[in-house]
Amino acid sequence: MTRPQGSAARELGLKRSEFDLAVRLGRIRTVAAPDGGLRRVPRAEIDRIREAEGFPDALREQVRVVGTAQGASIMDIPASRFTRLARAGLLRPAKFYVNRYRTVVWLYLAQELKEFARSEVHTPLLTGRSPAAMRARIAAGEDLRPRTWRARHAAHLLGQCGDPWERAAAITTFLAPDLLAETVECPHERAHLLRLRPHESWYGAPDSPTAQVVERILVADGPDEISWLRTNLLLSLDKARRFRPAPLLPAPPPALGGPHRPPPPAHPENFTVPVPAEPARSLWGRLLGRRG
Repeated sequence: MTRPQGSAARELGLKRSEFDLAVRLGRIRTVAAPDGGLRRVPRAEIDRIREAEGFPDALREQVRVVGTAQGASIMDIPASRFTRLARAGLLRPAKFYVNRYRTVVWLYLAQELKEFARSEVHTPLLTGRSPAAMRARIAAGEDLRPRTWRARHAAHLLGQCGDPWERAAAITTFLAPDLLAETVECPHERAHLLRLRPHESWYGAPDSPTAQVVERILVADGPDEISWLRTNLLLSLDKARRFRPAPLLPAPPPALGGPHRPPPPAHPENFTVPVPAEPARSLWGRLLGRRG
């Protein structure tokens, strides 16, 4: 027995935005709907959460997000230092929104910020002079906030995949159409991946100003990040082919390569994600700009 997401949110005493974030963070498990519609919440999952200690306040605290000013206050540091830590990829945004000036406002989990501030390992970053390498990257315009958000979002999408084709399709979310066409040369396979790609409406209509800004965040732009995505897409695609061949359905027009997604324009400084020099061992570690 399952419940629609709206009903589940009400039963759990959450605002819809809180519920959606809880799902994205893996705090609430959802399952695919039999008719292929919006994912649903098992009745047993609702009962499990309601029976947990501290419900509902503990759950609300797990999904409480704050902006830069409040986040800096929680960590007892200046807002300027908070921003530098976030740009360096040390504080990962949990979500964002686009304000009326079409500026991205990043939001962070209050719980994660508290844990970061409590860790003795991070004390020098909070009170001392920032490492020289970090200062140099920030001075050069490095901003890993889009990249660290993509890593978190990727984990959410991959966690909902049911088979290798769906996993490969989820990875395509972060590749521009021209790069996808170069990576997946077979038009039938590419069409199949695009049909399976997660379709989300949380950022508005495809041609809206908000959606255009979100596109710039969704699409990877760093050479090493793109390389890792393409490599893992090919690995997932190899597993998918062995799982079952792609159906021979009509392919999308070659010029489009899939749904409306123009190549991202040159990013303003707020979106620039330069490539760290050090190597990495895993895809999502690379997306985080850290060793995996």
